[in-house]
Amino acid sequence: MKRKYLLLIAILPAIASAQTKYTENKNGDVITVTNTGGQKLGYSATSSVKVLTVDGLAFKDLNKNGKLDKYEDWRLPVDVRAKDLAGKMSVEQIAGLMLYSRHQMIPSIPVGPFAGTYNGKTLAESGLNAWDLSDQQKTFLKNDNVRHVLITSVQSPEVAAKWNNNAQAYVEGIGLGIPNNNSSDPRHGTLATAEFNAGAGGTISMWPGSLGMAATFDPSVTQNFGHIAAQEYRALGIATALSPQVDISTDPRWNRVSGTFGEDPQLAADMARAYIDGFQTSTGDKEIKNGWGFNSVNAMVKHWPGGGAGEGGRDAHYGFGKYAVYPGNNFAQHMIPFTQGAFKLAGKTGMAAAVMPYYTISWQQDTKNHEAVANNYNKYIITDLLRTKYKYDGVVCTDWLVTGDETVINSFLSGKSWGMEKATIAERHYKILMAGVDQFGGNNDMVPVIAAYQMGVKEHGEAFMRARFEQSAVRLLRGSFRTGLFENPYLDIETTKKTVGNADFMAAGYQAQLKSIVMLKNKANVLPLQTGKTVYVPKKFTPAGVNFLGMKTPEKNEYPVNMETVKKYFKVTENPEEADYALVFIASPIGHGGYDADDVKAGGNGYLPVSLQYGKYTAETARETSLAGGDPLEKFTNRSYKGKSETSTNVTDLAMVTDTYAKMKGKPVIVSINLSNPMVFAELEKQANAILVDFGVQGQASLDIMTGKTEPSALLPLQMPLDMKVVEAQFEDVPHDMKCYTDSEGHTYDFGYGLNWKGVIKDGRTAKYVKVVAKP
Repeated sequence: MKRKYLLLIAILPAIASAQTKYTENKNGDVITVTNTGGQKLGYSATSSVKVLTVDGLAFKDLNKNGKLDKYEDWRLPVDVRAKDLAGKMSVEQIAGLMLYSRHQMIPSIPVGPFAGTYNGKTLAESGLNAWDLSDQQKTFLKNDNVRHVLITSVQSPEVAAKWNNNAQAYVEGIGLGIPNNNSSDPRHGTLATAEFNAGAGGTISMWPGSLGMAATFDPSVTQNFGHIAAQEYRALGIATALSPQVDISTDPRWNRVSGTFGEDPQLAADMARAYIDGFQTSTGDKEIKNGWGFNSVNAMVKHWPGGGAGEGGRDAHYGFGKYAVYPGNNFAQHMIPFTQGAFKLAGKTGMAAAVMPYYTISWQQDTKNHEAVANNYNKYIITDLLRTKYKYDGVVCTDWLVTGDETVINSFLSGKSWGMEKATIAERHYKILMAGVDQFGGNNDMVPVIAAYQMGVKEHGEAFMRARFEQSAVRLLRGSFRTGLFENPYLDIETTKKTVGNADFMAAGYQAQLKSIVMLKNKANVLPLQTGKTVYVPKKFTPAGVNFLGMKTPEKNEYPVNMETVKKYFKVTENPEEADYALVFIASPIGHGGYDADDVKAGGNGYLPVSLQYGKYTAETARETSLAGGDPLEKFTNRSYKGKSETSTNVTDLAMVTDTYAKMKGKPVIVSINLSNPMVFAELEKQANAILVDFGVQGQASLDIMTGKTEPSALLPLQMPLDMKVVEAQFEDVPHDMKCYTDSEGHTYDFGYGLNWKGVIKDGRTAKYVKVVAKP
């Protein structure tokens, strides 16, 4: 008997192991469950979720029904799980899934368009924490079933992680337990005055802008960025990136050129592919299946079918820029970064998880239904082209506020229902659904989505509309299943703090910045400069103005670079006569966007030229009659600005160069330009001995190039026009169609041009990306 007892004791662990193949651990309110050979689960002790044991493995009982449903079974394929869950969801729950929240700051601020309250008070008055949910967030998560949340600013990575855990615990206890899929616009930009050193850390790693990535002409740099950025995003609780922006910037005046990969379709396609592969691909123990996993971030590529052809360079965030025009008959080339890049990935995830159409009405490009409605509403653009011709079955999400009412023609925050201005809000939602779109950007309210559903039932019947809703639900749910959010959406706070902005990531970003700086001019090989010499750096004057939200910005007169950093390279003087060199840091010309309400008050139509020069420009050669026009708030259709004038708001930047040149009396003047758009260099080039351009870097990176610590290697991803007459003559939809500026050294500032210490760069990159001009 004793022997049998001892034998039983010996085999008990084996029996237990056969019954349960997982272990549990609690860290604060988060309980993690590790399945042997399976998925790691996470759930909150504060929610009502329990763990089911099936075949010795653990699964979350998200709908609290005491049994394992298909959508809860992490062993099953994503589409099986998504279809099972979509079939269980009510119309109201699917409607909420179709919403994409308005911009959420963490914590919410007490005033302004993105304000929020905490128990009816400001955060400071409430006594709550920065990571607690606001009243508005609780409302749209619970009452409107929102599960896609757009995160903007966060107080710190730690606050972001704690907010994520609170939000996930909140929705985990509601209904079917569908997790939040939080998202972000690009957040890895640089702070020009930030210093870098080998041990530098920060709130997030800093990289050059998209134009800077393009200027490297090296997709591997962009892919490495995506790989690192995805790790930081996931550590912040972000599983969807509202990027990349792959529009080809065929009109040099567009105010969103800086967010693109330039004007060349093939370069943009290669950069798009690299960016998305980096963001979406998980490897090793982070991979779940097919490249997707816990390090993956769904990429929402934008803006289908390309937003870079706005007439006159105006932008469609505003009623005055609602039309994209195609005088060069070049509509098809704008889709190349999508069809040959975002939809043909090298990695296992295959294609971008989501697509965002642009606000514009693609003028006269709907060859089937001939509708003059914005891309978000256009069935030909979404269903016939994107879905049918290019076989895209991922999520399509509108840009923000496209279903809102237009209240004024020149406000960023006004609704942008171009071509559907006279429809009701519910009718706009229905039109978008029938066009083949799945999701509504910037809408926290499910009421108009339900109303759209009822319109569909009336026209097509209940079965049709139920199937249409479930079709979108499956697409939307894939993004959360693939990235492991249903298994474990919770963050370890210490891991977040170690991941976001760590020294290795900061170093990689800084190296990319160095690779993104283009040297345009180096007269008499004045660069590299000798360190320890004396330099003069003029202050930069910025006049008072108004930002894109309409909020006033104060006048400033300050150094455009961190002077403490400059002093680590040079001696500094405020007297140009004592200086060996002058370093002038400026920005490319900044215009008014092509519209001015004061012109309307003076009896004009409001339309002005968008200028790429600093000084006064008069549009003597502009079109007599615009190609497109018409808005309910206007009584005319001709949007011509011929004969009108524009002066850059930062015209004083030009004076910084010309004044410094005069003060230096022949001594070297080095000009460093932060370039947002192509510009007319004729105004300043002759007053500069050397010219560097960057697309968003820390000032220190420019100093490293100037002093020879790093050799310049980047190339122009854009043409620099000879003058504004050339700009007026080019076609909005055609890349590489401008005569470019040639400087005093005989160098032409064309696409693919750049200098290193030996001269004009000619290498494998310039051989691969050959400028091709589309034929009209």
